[in-house]
Amino acid sequence: MSRRGILAAGAYVPQLRLQRAAMAEATAWFNPALAGQGKGERAMANWDEDTLTMAVEASRDCLAGRDRADLGKVILASTTLPFADRSNAGVVKEALNLADDLGAFDVTGSQRAGTSALLAALEADRTRPTLCVASERRLAKPASEAEFVYGDAASALLVGDDDPIADFLGSHSTTLDFVDHFRPADRPHDYEWEGRWIRDEGYRKLVPPAVSQALKTLALHADAIDHFIVALPVVGLDRLLAGDIGIRPEAVAGSLRDTLGFAGAAHPLVLLTRVLETARPGAIILLVAFGQGCDVLAFRVTEAAARPRASLGLTGWLARRRPETNYLKHLSFAGVVQLDGGMRAEIDLRQSPSMLYRERKTILSFVGGRCRETGTVQYPKTAVSVARNARLVNTQDDYPMAELRAEIVSFTADRLAYSPDPPNCYGIVAFEGGGRLMADFSDVDPDTLSVGQSMRMMFRLKRADGAGFKHYFWKAVPDYRPAPGGD
Repeated sequence: MSRRGILAAGAYVPQLRLQRAAMAEATAWFNPALAGQGKGERAMANWDEDTLTMAVEASRDCLAGRDRADLGKVILASTTLPFADRSNAGVVKEALNLADDLGAFDVTGSQRAGTSALLAALEADRTRPTLCVASERRLAKPASEAEFVYGDAASALLVGDDDPIADFLGSHSTTLDFVDHFRPADRPHDYEWEGRWIRDEGYRKLVPPAVSQALKTLALHADAIDHFIVALPVVGLDRLLAGDIGIRPEAVAGSLRDTLGFAGAAHPLVLLTRVLETARPGAIILLVAFGQGCDVLAFRVTEAAARPRASLGLTGWLARRRPETNYLKHLSFAGVVQLDGGMRAEIDLRQSPSMLYRERKTILSFVGGRCRETGTVQYPKTAVSVARNARLVNTQDDYPMAELRAEIVSFTADRLAYSPDPPNCYGIVAFEGGGRLMADFSDVDPDTLSVGQSMRMMFRLKRADGAGFKHYFWKAVPDYRPAPGGD
């Protein structure tokens, strides 16, 4: 019988890392008690990043080096989805340039959304792999403890039966309406209840019985657990719960509090991705997620986990960091404060749904054209080829360009055109194998831009119009991955 489990894992963490010391300094006049929170850093999404863009990048990381043609389903989990009535998973599917004959759905409404999605993937149709993605960009009120705790991140797991890197051993779930926090549908921020009550009546009374029942069901002893993952926002509680259950202290996987923050519903999968990067074959992983009950999942790492991987992984994304000390920039990027962008920021370009549908491969999937007669590559794909000295019509085949490396041919750092993060950097990039594009840049330092600089395309938010529709496109970012076949 085939083995069900995790075939590959990937992650994404934004480049910006908001320094908590800067946050504490900016808010100390209002709440001096926050000074104790000013340690480490938290991942901070750029202005053009959100749940969908991070989900796409985590998925690309997970699928690096793999054929995407056999995927059967995409499941996206988050409590901060940008669209309340549009398939967010469907946007991820388009950005990944996946076939149309697959299923896609969203999972939301609980901090267990990530593990609920993973369980759905593990129980899905076994004929084709399922991509399970969890992504979160949670908003918090300024000068709140939650603002220090939260971090933005995403993780993606490919689930199937073909030689997993971790075999799925089984799970146990409990569900009860324990309200530790909540967020009404018409409000942007969570309302948190009293912390000590949540810890004592919630975490310590509800998690241990759920874990004990899972161990009993799976015929596992607590001493057999090599990696104990508990995705909770309270520092040190994972070790306390391990002691309550009888799991060895050295098995506790850690929380990433000082380097990333707590990524909400995505955090269980983020921590699982990190453990899978270093876990030895034979190791048993126990994953716990809390949110109106508990999900407990068990995995055994296989020999396949030791093979080289093409993905950057969580470790690689954490290493790609740029410290940020401007607290006001964080508030602006999160949409908490609205800075005056001047008249140039007032333009409102609405999206035509009919045009987006017709050109979805061009816009969302970043598919250009390659002339089958001359080999000339162009973007966008058109009926008439741009090949020099050739009068060719309808000779272009679809040519996916999102994964191609590029280099800067020319660039501009424009302080006249509006940008939420001035200057507005853009320029012409030339792709490996042919093709050029006038592209917006992101995650760049205008002082270090140079002709010939290696770039890579990333799915980003371009703008949001007056109707609330978010426009996504591809931007060029500094290349951060090793060359194919390199170290």
